[in-house]
Amino acid sequence: MSAVTVALVQHTADGGPADVWTRIEGGVREARARGDDLVLLQELHNGPYFCQWENAAEFARAEPIPGPSTERLGALAQELSLVIVGSLFERRASGLYHNTAVVFERDGRLVGRYRKMHIPDDPGFYEKYYFTPGDLGFTPIATSVGRLGVLVCWDQWYPEAARLMALAGADMLLYPTAIGFDPRDDEAEKARQKEAWELVQRGHAVANGIPVLAANRCGHEPDPSGATPGIAFWGGSFACGPQGEWLARADDAPCVLIARIEPQKTERTRQIWPFLRDRRIEAYADLQKRYRD
Repeated sequence: MSAVTVALVQHTADGGPADVWTRIEGGVREARARGDDLVLLQELHNGPYFCQWENAAEFARAEPIPGPSTERLGALAQELSLVIVGSLFERRASGLYHNTAVVFERDGRLVGRYRKMHIPDDPGFYEKYYFTPGDLGFTPIATSVGRLGVLVCWDQWYPEAARLMALAGADMLLYPTAIGFDPRDDEAEKARQKEAWELVQRGHAVANGIPVLAANRCGHEPDPSGATPGIAFWGGSFACGPQGEWLARADDAPCVLIARIEPQKTERTRQIWPFLRDRRIEAYADLQKRYRD
């Protein structure tokens, strides 16, 4: 596997669907013009983060896979000859929906999908109302730029998910994300939350010796119910290497973030930090328990 140039497209969700798709396609085209091989889009990139409230009308946003969005992303991947990772609200059947990542090869083929496994249910993030937990497991998706360990947002807090992707041969971890601040929190609390978000994902890179990419939303999105001030998505998309080192970091503004992944760095890192060699797998059975009483 040769070096890979990656791009993370970070954008706002205000305006209508046409406005959002203009940002998505513009970001992907900019990435290709800058020599990109792989584009990672943010979580549920087609529109606003609708999970701030529970309202059955929002299910109208869901679509089948394959469907209109996969056709559009596939055509873009084929036109520009790059790999694209998207994030969609999947309608699997009537009353059965998933938060699903999709991966397209350079020729436009849909080569894999991942259904979000860990589903939050917190103030402002009422995802359990909308999404059924994934049932595809933790399986990397093979592409021309490597085996992609695609996970989604809340998954990023779980070392088990990252480890299982690494053990299955992922060359890198990718997280489409939607996370932000409650505007009522003070600045110190906001800083703690964002630092924890960065730290845990960099920890996955270190513990598994592979790069991590996280593409997050940015901009303020109001609460449709009017019950809260909404969410200030903090952006902060980033790429880090297998030692947790920063390769590229975004601020809170829309951008196309570019980074270069050197696969041989994973090999060297795992040679000097052989964490996989020293795992005591015979002692880990309790990980299959909810809690060890």
